[in-house]
Amino acid sequence: MYLIRRIFNTKPGEALNVANLLHKQAQLYHDAGQRGEFRVSYNGYTLPGDQNIVVLEWTDEAIQSPGRPGNDLPQAALEVGAKVRPLIESQRIEFMELLTPDQVV
Repeated sequence: MYLIRRIFNTKPGEALNVANLLHKQAQLYHDAGQRGEFRVSYNGYTLPGDQNIVVLEWTDEAIQSPGRPGNDLPQAALEVGAKVRPLIESQRIEFMELLTPDQVV
């Protein structure tokens, strides 16, 4: 099982907007059966630490390219992504393997 985390550095003052758009996009992928349960978190400017940050994370059984053959990306999700791009300054993705009960010693 894998934890997949996308971290977005937004333009100043856009973290909440980006968080809402990413939630909408992730829900579209979830409804299309292409993503499991997910969560979105953000820090606009009211908390200590890095600001103008949005984090989208979900778990999956396998790491798969969204551009893989036969994968039909929801058009509505792509349209939401086009709205997000102008609001972010950078992004990165992290892949982590989750510790499963059978691995615990």
